[in-house]
Amino acid sequence: MKVQLDPSVSERLPRFSLGILHYSGASVSDSPKMLQGRINYYVESLRLEHEVSRLSEIEGIREWRSTFKRAGIDPSRYRPSSEALLRRLLQGNPFFWINSAVDVNNFFSVLHALPFGIYDLNHLAGDVFCRIGHVDDRYEGLNGREVQMEGKLLLADEKGAFGSPIVDSKRSCVTEQTRDLLHVIFFHEHVSSQKKDEIIGSVGRMFTEINGGEVTHTSIVST
Repeated sequence: MKVQLDPSVSERLPRFSLGILHYSGASVSDSPKMLQGRINYYVESLRLEHEVSRLSEIEGIREWRSTFKRAGIDPSRYRPSSEALLRRLLQGNPFFWINSAVDVNNFFSVLHALPFGIYDLNHLAGDVFCRIGHVDDRYEGLNGREVQMEGKLLLADEKGAFGSPIVDSKRSCVTEQTRDLLHVIFFHEHVSSQKKDEIIGSVGRMFTEINGGEVTHTSIVST
């Protein structure tokens, strides 16, 4: 499977990029106590350092709001998933535990203030394109609502749209039966090449330490 950037994205966001990780033979379960403890500790430190009213001072939040505007998306109406996660935690809500794959995904999204998506490869078909949504792009989101994706940044396979830096679909969700996964990091233009490599490397290491399996990774940049 290839992951490619469509010209519709490159035209609007000429320095946009993705971090791509493929996992094979993973074993997804409840998150171990070690991971839960690390995440809970980080969430508490996050609440001491930041306030909801000053969320835009976090670089990743500020830059992704700007990225959405350049892509033609209203960030006050459709928040990047990383901002929604951070906002929820800073409002005092608990970290929402799903499983050992999704929890790693959400932890890194909060840690770096970047949208992340993780998907069950067995529920995807053919190559994946990151593109701007068409009028018929819609899916049932993880929030249980039908999401209309026209004009929004999204991921699509041969079956249609399944993910985005806003909300992902139920079709591609990761469960304890998932063994092969696609992990996507949505980088804004001000993340350096060195920082991208560091983030991709640390994500792959933690994921496989907790879930096992093998990992391969790459990055894709607008041209």
